[in-house]
Amino acid sequence: MLKLSRLRKFCRRRRPDVTMAHHSLFREIAMCKEAIIVSVAMRERLLRAARKVMKNAYAPFSQFRVGAAILTSKGQIFLGCNVENSSYGMTNCAERTAIFSAVAKDGPDLEIHAVAVVNDHGVPCSPCGACRQVIYEFGPRALVFYEGKNGPKQSLITELLPEGFRLK
Repeated sequence: MLKLSRLRKFCRRRRPDVTMAHHSLFREIAMCKEAIIVSVAMRERLLRAARKVMKNAYAPFSQFRVGAAILTSKGQIFLGCNVENSSYGMTNCAERTAIFSAVAKDGPDLEIHAVAVVNDHGVPCSPCGACRQVIYEFGPRALVFYEGKNGPKQSLITELLPEGFRLK
């Protein structure tokens, strides 16, 4: 395993064999070094909170209720559920509802450490593309807990959205 200092030195050298893909990979490795750690107890707390708020979902069209809980860098937990609309494009996912609630309460300096997502059908359900982008905007190192095809799963947001976009 290369040490971070060796990676930085390697990146500073002007070498034709070092591509932008290498720089991106090195940036990801550096981010992993600063990975956020969420205890098992906190993960379970987030999943319980997501299950509870899922019951508030407004899903008259899909009958597919989703709940989400986010953990901020300040240790706060915000909840959200999906809210459908007759104009399907206006539907809001649980993850974005939770994130937007956090921004509404505490302002735009939100930093997400973790997101838990559950559904009432017990089927695989990772965040959709729009939610992945919003999670990445406020938590580029966030952990995401969700139901995978082989049971409970945990991924970094950068694994779910490898080329996330941020203006920051």
